[in-house]
Amino acid sequence: MTDPSTPDVTDLSYEKARDELAGVVRDLETGGLTLEQSLSLWERGEELAERCQRLLDDAQQRLDAAQRSDAENASRSE
Repeated sequence: MTDPSTPDVTDLSYEKARDELAGVVRDLETGGLTLEQSLSLWERGEELAERCQRLLDDAQQRLDAAQRSDAENASRSE
């Protein structure tokens, strides 16, 4: 569960955010939490999922840009 010492989502790497998200899902599936605890975990999970998606999207954009650059360089060499 989240507490004041929980790092800001924007500071997490993809791997750390993914691992924490897996823990959130596990805690929610296990049950036994109060409504407030469940809502807090759900909100943290949403933030973590958004962080992971943002990092994946950024990585895809970088790959696409590198591929375009490689293709442009190859066409100039011909």
